[in-house]
Amino acid sequence: MRRVVVTGMGTVNPLGTRVEEFWQNIKAGKSGIGPLTKFDVTEYPAKIAGEIRNFDPSDLLDRKEVRSMADFTQYAMYAAVQAMQQAGLDQLDDAPFDPERSGVYMGNGIGGFEVVEDNLEKLFERGPRAVAPLTIPKLIANEAAGNIAMKYGFKGPCHTTVTACASGTDAIGEAFHAIKFGLVDLAITGGTEGAITKLAVAGFCRIQALSTAWNEEPELACRPFDAKRDGFVIGEGAGILILEELEHAKARGAAILGEIVGYGMTCDAFHLTAPDPEGFGAARAMKIAMREAGIEPTMVDYINAHGTSTEANDVMETKAIKHAFGSHAYNLKVSSTKSMTAHLIAAAGAVEAIVSLLAIRDSFIPCTLNLSEPDPACDLDYVPNIGQHGTIRYALSESLGFGGHNGALVFTGYDE
Repeated sequence: MRRVVVTGMGTVNPLGTRVEEFWQNIKAGKSGIGPLTKFDVTEYPAKIAGEIRNFDPSDLLDRKEVRSMADFTQYAMYAAVQAMQQAGLDQLDDAPFDPERSGVYMGNGIGGFEVVEDNLEKLFERGPRAVAPLTIPKLIANEAAGNIAMKYGFKGPCHTTVTACASGTDAIGEAFHAIKFGLVDLAITGGTEGAITKLAVAGFCRIQALSTAWNEEPELACRPFDAKRDGFVIGEGAGILILEELEHAKARGAAILGEIVGYGMTCDAFHLTAPDPEGFGAARAMKIAMREAGIEPTMVDYINAHGTSTEANDVMETKAIKHAFGSHAYNLKVSSTKSMTAHLIAAAGAVEAIVSLLAIRDSFIPCTLNLSEPDPACDLDYVPNIGQHGTIRYALSESLGFGGHNGALVFTGYDE
């Protein structure tokens, strides 16, 4: 069976606009959460977010193409350029890949919401002729994948996965399977989201999903597995991986950053927004991923948890880990890096995949920030507040989305 390796990574998120900057902030236990500044939040119960600070897309992208893109597409393109550069695949005049055997697999949740809001306002105030000509191309969810494919000439599958907060994980899983089963040899994959908009934040506020108790202390607001958690903090950004079939990567002399060995995807079929409280669907996704990886649960050392800091998720996820790992659950190191990045929605799983790979590389287990008073129902080792050094043979990253979507990926270091 074909092996799938990672040869490039890129990100832009509240903790940095480059992978190593982001990783150093994760290792230091820094928070990327602050006051929400993108619009007036006077009437909003939630007034904080994980915004991307000091982001200039023209650092890596042409200013003209930036103007034709919604925020989520800008983030994806910016991260994709980083990843392709690291993989040594950005010099297209002498590109060492077959375009027809190269695909793009992206995850996105809600598309260009800010484009919708802006043009609805124009429509209602000034009529249909005021609506921007590029409204539809900018707002639809597949535009990130399409723009990446056009930039690099990838003529194989170009696919967008929409499974809410599991979208980034599922997109990477689909790319992994496409390479493993011979559909493509190379893929750009990940997730992206630009959801800090008036409508999106209002909508999440209306279902009481966002944290409101820590508006005066934003860096303390995201508290996965803590008894004082009161909701998630919305964020934005993108995470991109370059995946290749092992022999394809070796043939061109690529530096191999890690390997994907398993993927599981399930559905709770339980509720529109709430997870199955027993966590059986999430547990099955983890079991399927480990089965495909050919490993026993005892071989996993670290889980990058979904860990949203909501009442329902964190208790359910604890149960799911126990269902999937049995008694070994208490030997695992489990952390939620959303405590530092905020919840990046469709980008979350992709950024957390990058965390998992770097954790393996550096033998470093990130912390769960703000875990000062553990919920008695959440009784695993969540690595509170300070990261730890420790060898990681296999890392599992899981994502859980509205609609009951569950995705899990298993990573390991590359070994001949």
